[in-house]
Amino acid sequence: MLQLVTAVIQPRRLETVKDALKDAGVAGMTVTEARGFGRQGGHTETYRGAEYEVEFVPKVKIEILCGDEDADRIADAIVSAARSGEIGDGKIWVAPVSRAIRIRTGEVGTEAV
Repeated sequence: MLQLVTAVIQPRRLETVKDALKDAGVAGMTVTEARGFGRQGGHTETYRGAEYEVEFVPKVKIEILCGDEDADRIADAIVSAARSGEIGDGKIWVAPVSRAIRIRTGEVGTEAV
């Protein structure tokens, strides 16, 4: 069975997380710029003397497709690299994937990863 490990982290932690994932043997990942909020809500910023509310905070979404046996190790690597101990560090979730196909070769399942 395959798992999709998805993490939403602070953008400033991306390089650290990427290096930790490479050290953990991850061969590929998808990174997407995202915006959102959690417990921290938004925040107020000042731009050219005017204050304005930022409701959606910039985040980075990382997605990694892996086998069952690798999901916990990958999630642990992300936690270790992304944690600052402050509100807004992010979230990780792991979801089962019923099927994956490598388009180039037609390989299916873990061979497609």
